[in-house]
Amino acid sequence: MSDSRNSMKPTLITLRNAGLCYRPLRTMFARTKKEIWALRGLNLEIKEGEKLGVIGRNGCGKSTLMRVLAGIYGLDEGSITIARKGVHVELLSLGVGFEGNLTGEENAILNGMLMGKSRKHMLGRIDKIKEFSGLGDFFDYPVYTYSSGMNLRLGFSVALETDPDVLLIDEVLGVGDQLFSEKSEAALQEKFTSNRTVVLISHNTDTIARLCERAVWLEKGQILAEGDPAEVADKYQRGAANYPIA
Repeated sequence: MSDSRNSMKPTLITLRNAGLCYRPLRTMFARTKKEIWALRGLNLEIKEGEKLGVIGRNGCGKSTLMRVLAGIYGLDEGSITIARKGVHVELLSLGVGFEGNLTGEENAILNGMLMGKSRKHMLGRIDKIKEFSGLGDFFDYPVYTYSSGMNLRLGFSVALETDPDVLLIDEVLGVGDQLFSEKSEAALQEKFTSNRTVVLISHNTDTIARLCERAVWLEKGQILAEGDPAEVADKYQRGAANYPIA
C-alpha cells in the first residue's frame, strides 16, 4: 500500500516527543549512575488498520516502544494519545503478563479478562487455545515450568482468541519449532490481511517488507527513517553500522 493511501486512514495512536529513561537503582553496589534514554524525542503516528514494521538492532528501543504502546510503561517525556476509548491493545511477547504459579489455562483466562473479555468468552475458547498452543498436558501445569518457547505458544494462542484491535508482535516469528512457526505465521497472515492494526518488530527485513505497509528504523530511541518497508530496510542495512550502541 502506498503512503498516500495509508495517509487516508484515521490516526489511531499518536506519540509526541516521547521519551522514556531507564535510571540505575541507587544501591551501595551500583557502579554507575548513568541514565539511559531508551526513547527520546520520538514522534510517531499509527493509522487505524495499518501494518507497521519496526526495524532496529538490539538495544535501539524497539521493545520499550512496544511496552509503551501496550500501556506497560509510562513516558517520562512527551505524550501518547489513543484516538478513541475502548481500544484493546495487546503485546505478543515471550511470557509477558503471565503469572508463573498459575496454569496455562488459568493464565489464558486471566489474560483474556485483563484485556476486557469476559470469563465466559475465554472459557468458550479455551479448547481452541489449548489445541493451537500444542502444549498438551502442560496446559494444566504452572507456567513457571514452561520453556521460553512454550510461553510463546501460550501467548500467541491467547492473542489469537482475544482478537485485539491493535496487535503488537515482539520478535516472535522466528521462534519455536518449525511446525509451530509455520502454523503461527499462517495465523498471522490472516491478521495482516484483516482490518486489525498490527505493529511488528523483526530483525528480518524481508519479513517486514513482505508483511508490512510501512516501516520505521529505530536507533537509540529515535526514528531515523520511515516509509516504504523496502526502502527503510535498505537504509537500515546500509546505515546501521554508523550508529554504534553506546
